[in-house]
Amino acid sequence: MAVTEQAVQQALQQVVDPNTGKDFVSGKQVRNLAIGAGAQGSDVSFDIELAYPAKSQHPALRAALIAAVRRVEGVSNVSVNIQTKVVAHAVQRGVQLLPGVRNIVAVASGKGGVGKSTTAANLALALAAEGARVGLLDADIYGPSQTMMMGVSGRPESTDGKTMNPMQNHGVQVMSIGLLVDPDQAMVWRGPMATQALEQMLRQTNWNDLDYLIVDMPPGTGDIQLTLSQRVPVTGAVIVTTPQDIALLDAKKGVSMFEKVGVPILGLVENMAVHICSNCGHIEHIFGVDGGKRMAAEQGMPYLGALPLSMQIRIQADSGKPSVVADPDSEVAGIYKNVARQVALAIAARNKDYSAKFPGISISKDT
Repeated sequence: MAVTEQAVQQALQQVVDPNTGKDFVSGKQVRNLAIGAGAQGSDVSFDIELAYPAKSQHPALRAALIAAVRRVEGVSNVSVNIQTKVVAHAVQRGVQLLPGVRNIVAVASGKGGVGKSTTAANLALALAAEGARVGLLDADIYGPSQTMMMGVSGRPESTDGKTMNPMQNHGVQVMSIGLLVDPDQAMVWRGPMATQALEQMLRQTNWNDLDYLIVDMPPGTGDIQLTLSQRVPVTGAVIVTTPQDIALLDAKKGVSMFEKVGVPILGLVENMAVHICSNCGHIEHIFGVDGGKRMAAEQGMPYLGALPLSMQIRIQADSGKPSVVADPDSEVAGIYKNVARQVALAIAARNKDYSAKFPGISISKDT
């Protein structure tokens, strides 16, 4: 019995993408379907194109797809190639995309000390672990910390005297003001100078074909943060808070700032949600219970997950190997990876950017 393309498509419709809840056929993710004659039946091959990175899930997806197609009568061999294609998505109106960068994710908080930088570093590392090309920009001019967290040092190289090559470690491209000044030097700059320095780091860094650029925003909602959110082409923002009421008050201001400039909120991460004593196992909610979860529900934004108040997270970040690379199979790393997956899925679900498809308009005056 000849195997038809329709029969294969019907079989593939039975396999649901666990991340989107849609089957791969209706999601238009099946590519290059080919059916050929084999030694004992028909050989079927096809590609599956994902709009988000999910390398850790490829084996399970491949097994499910092969099993589904093998149920089709007459099929002997099945070959599946799973690939990821992350595209650029829409940003604020009137802001041009950055060359070499498809999507920019701002990680922000209304105040300092809530674990924003640790979240940004682990988010970048989790996306890279799933197969994405990722960059990390440390936008905290006055208190850069990503050089220590990401274990990078030295001065960025420049081949043309005008642009800089990012440093790399753990599979992530990194740029920070901490790489351009002495470690102990205080940045005594007014807002316009700090903003200009940030824009230079953003636009004069040779970002190399990034799917995602994670921007570790400075804390607060002042002039620097507002200017960045207006001028930087941001696909979406992740808000970081603790359950504490005071932190939630400031986090709401951060949400309001992004809403005013047209940047969508991809979700909220709740840090230091619970402390578990390493000696006796006693559970204590030092900063309150589920404050971030309640805020996410009230604001109508996704709740991405909660991280514990853990000494290991601090030790690993200080050592230059954040949790996702220091202990990739740990529960904490799993939480960060789940947050990263939700962020990537939220971006994939947004409208694509079509600005590059439109021709430029030039107006000439007839003489």
